Amino acid sequence: MEIAKLPEECISHIISFTSPKDACRSCLVCPLFRSASDSDVVWRKFLPHDYHQILSNSASASSMDSLSRKKLYFHLCDNPIIIDSDQNMSFNINKESGKKCYMIGARRLSIPWGITPAYWRWPSLPAESRFSRVAVMELEWWLHIKGRMETNILSPKTTYGAYFVYKFNERSRGFKGNPVDFQIYFEGEEEVDERMVGSRELLNRQMRRSRVSLNGQMGRSRVFLNPSEDERQIIRVREDGWLEVEMGEFFNDGGDDHRVVVCRLMETDSCVRKIGLVVEGIEFRPKSGT
Repeated sequence: MEIAKLPEECISHIISFTSPKDACRSCLVCPLFRSASDSDVVWRKFLPHDYHQILSNSASASSMDSLSRKKLYFHLCDNPIIIDSDQNMSFNINKESGKKCYMIGARRLSIPWGITPAYWRWPSLPAESRFSRVAVMELEWWLHIKGRMETNILSPKTTYGAYFVYKFNERSRGFKGNPVDFQIYFEGEEEVDERMVGSRELLNRQMRRSRVSLNGQMGRSRVFLNPSEDERQIIRVREDGWLEVEMGEFFNDGGDDHRVVVCRLMETDSCVRKIGLVVEGIEFRPKSGT
């Protein structure tokens, strides 16, 4: 029996077991496949299973009620929505896989002296940031920024990358030639950091058990936020105009245990006066191919 002779509902059901990319390709086969591939049956399967609950926490949910599931899918790929009552977290989905992506805004980060105007201020940059406030460094000699993400809201069986999202303003100084350290660990395993200097092998064993790595290496990752031309550094300019650098990656098993992953940025060695760092947040998104 030719597959084109199957009822459209059956074709939609079959396509729903493929991928978003395959569903888009199926549209090119014939008009019947185009109609079947555009079905809500297909694209509801590609959306996160709890997307209704996630959207219910967004003020923009009503504007998406009339969208087909396919249009909703691509809308959430290209347009992060602000969720949660404090409006300091955003949600979108990965276009390739439909898996969840989250960003925690600067207001959700732990920043020592963050509430002291002499050191940090919190302006609104509506034309530049998805969040109502960003953190702007007025004066610091050392850095210690920390963010937390509950893994139970992430997609299971997925390797996630954590990305520090930032920029510099016109007054910036003190960052060239002064690297920062990134660390990722699961909450409750903070002792890993304390033993880093004295027991490298113990650290590596624990990191392997936790399935956490930092820029592809076990241990602490050291990078330049404002690298010079001759410093080999991967700093990416995002489509929204911000800069990002990968802090590391971790595997989210998605089991019954409720875990919290912690991302830390530190610079305590140089004691150089620093100003002009603008922090938007930390983004968590699936690594390609996972």
